[in-house]
Amino acid sequence: MINYIWSIIVILSVICSIFLGNTESLSSAFIDSAASAVNLIITLAGVICLWSGIMRIAAKSGLTAVFARLFSPLLKPIFPRLDRESEAFGCITMNLTANLLGLGNTATPLGLKAMRELQRLNGYGDTASDEMVIFVVMNTASMQLIPTMLATLRQSSGSSAPFEIIAPVWISSGCALAVALMIACTGNKLKRRLG
Repeated sequence: MINYIWSIIVILSVICSIFLGNTESLSSAFIDSAASAVNLIITLAGVICLWSGIMRIAAKSGLTAVFARLFSPLLKPIFPRLDRESEAFGCITMNLTANLLGLGNTATPLGLKAMRELQRLNGYGDTASDEMVIFVVMNTASMQLIPTMLATLRQSSGSSAPFEIIAPVWISSGCALAVALMIACTGNKLKRRLG
C-alpha cells in the first residue's frame, strides 16, 4: 500500500512541476536528493559495520554470557520460562544491548536469531509464545540509552550538538517500553486465564 502512496506522490509532483513550469527545480531536486541519499547510506553503513563487528566479537568472545548475567535480574521476571544459559536468552540480551546503544539496524539480525531460538523452544507451533510476544514488544519499543543512529543522522544533517536530544529519547523510549510491556503482559495473562 505504501508503495502505491509514494508512487502517486511522485507522479503528482512531476505533473504539477510540468504544469507550473518548475521542471528545472524538479530535476535538480532529484539529483541533489539522490546524492544526499548516497552520502547518508555511506555514513550509516560505516556505523552499522563498526557496531555489527563489535557485536560479533562480543558474541564470539563470550561477552554474551556476561551480558546475560548483567541483564538476568531485569529479564528473568519478564521471561520466567527461559533458561538464562539458553541460546535464546543470549540472543535476547545481545539484541537489547544493541537497542540500548541505539543501533537499530545492528539489532535486527540479533532479533531475528532470538525469534528463531524462541520459535524452536515454542511448543505451540504456529502460535506465538508469551516470550515471543514480549520480545517483539520490547524490540519494537526499543529503549535507547545512547541514540547512536539518531545522533549520526543529526550530525550528517549539520547538527552542532547531535546528542542534545538524549533526555527526550530516554523519556519517550522509557514510557513506550513501560506501556508496551504492561499491555503485553496483561494480554498474556488474559490469554492464559481464558484458555
